[in-house]
Amino acid sequence: MSKEITARSEDYSKWYNDLVLKGGLADYSAVRGCMVIKPYGFALWEAMRDVLDRKFKETGHQNAYFPLFIPKSFLSKEAAHVEGFAKECAVVTHYRLKNDPNGGGVVVDPEAKLEEELIVRPTSETIIWNTYKDWIQSYRDLPLLINQWANVVRWEMRTRLFLRTAEFLWQEGHTAHATAEEAIAETEQMLDVYADFAENFMAVPVIRGVKSPSERFAGAVETYCVEALMQDGKALQAGTSHFLGQNFAKAFDVQFSNKENKLEHVWATSWGVSTRLIGALIMVHSDDEGLVLPPKIAPVQVVIVPIYKGADQKAGLDEKVNVIVKELRNAGIIVKYDDSDNSRPGWKFAEYEMKGVPVRIAIGARDLENNSVEVARRDTKEKMSMSLDGLPARIKDLLDEIQLNLFNKAKTYRDSHITRVDTFDEMVKVLDGKGGFVSAHWDGTAETEEQIKERTKATIRCIPLNNPQEAGTCILTGKPSKERVLFARAY
Repeated sequence: MSKEITARSEDYSKWYNDLVLKGGLADYSAVRGCMVIKPYGFALWEAMRDVLDRKFKETGHQNAYFPLFIPKSFLSKEAAHVEGFAKECAVVTHYRLKNDPNGGGVVVDPEAKLEEELIVRPTSETIIWNTYKDWIQSYRDLPLLINQWANVVRWEMRTRLFLRTAEFLWQEGHTAHATAEEAIAETEQMLDVYADFAENFMAVPVIRGVKSPSERFAGAVETYCVEALMQDGKALQAGTSHFLGQNFAKAFDVQFSNKENKLEHVWATSWGVSTRLIGALIMVHSDDEGLVLPPKIAPVQVVIVPIYKGADQKAGLDEKVNVIVKELRNAGIIVKYDDSDNSRPGWKFAEYEMKGVPVRIAIGARDLENNSVEVARRDTKEKMSMSLDGLPARIKDLLDEIQLNLFNKAKTYRDSHITRVDTFDEMVKVLDGKGGFVSAHWDGTAETEEQIKERTKATIRCIPLNNPQEAGTCILTGKPSKERVLFARAY
């Protein structure tokens, strides 16, 4: 099975695509730039979604749903917003087709042109804030804490499965507050939710920070982010949380009566993560044999493969394994018993290795005699014998150990790939060789930022939160700088 996967060292991009396709996560679609998420990939997204949804509700948010279509006039109400998304918008102009009288198949009916063209949502700020205008009247209506799980369309020209597709799944939170302080606290809280999810469930270490002005979300006053590092030394933005100030409230005239009965515009946030997290998960943990999934979000945590000769031997195994399965499930472990007879045990071992199942248990007639099973862990490939007595507790401990090991391994790699440089030549050398994050001084201007991007293909990934203040000089211009920022090439 491993021979079907391109080695990371040979072609990292092809290795990634091999894992997505052969790991059964997704497939290409007939629609350019879109993908089909297969059941195993969708089960992984559901596991992520369920954890995040619980966290959102624990912090007081409610789910709602808003239309897929946005009147074009809405986007023009917030200038920076429309400028940021204009090139990616898919536009609906007609509402009916008809048969071509000249025999050319189906054509657009020219008489069915929409009075106002509709945008297929690239994000929902405009349609939501137009709605909030009717929902918010008084300070008693605040805070308004709404999230939606949805799909969005951004017409990307260069696409990659999960990482960048024309249509993708995500969640987007949109909240309204009475004060700037409350909105900023919300923005920071949701950043912490994302960071906690990435580190404690995905086992992906992240750096919390804020974006430079030129990298902010279109229409935001401040964009907070969590940045992760992939095994090829490139960064990937793993979540963003935006303080929108009063920009959208003013654009859509969303006002409330405060406690002094005076009208004020509300303060806003938005925040989101998407199926690109699956791409991050693949690139942080997986190896040349297939996917490696952290137990806390793996669709299957344990797979049991029977080894037998003949129907009588299998019947004896089935009886015992069914008891084991019940005990594991009672302990909260997601387990699959693969007793199918369409392939040999060796093929199944390779298949579940490819799919990244954290723990594999093999059991045969001799194991039953010895009251034990063979246990293999996906992360280290280590095999061990475990007694059937107290097996659920031992498996739970092993899953916790695997989860922690994956995080520590990724963190060690990330930390060893944060390099301080003091000159532009040093920066180029690190980016071209070692890769990873480059910690360097920048003079704070958009012009310098753009020049560095053009010459190195690296962007400012973030200005870390609680960043140490340190006098220095910009690596490109030599102008004074008060702090270092993190550059990297990125997805």
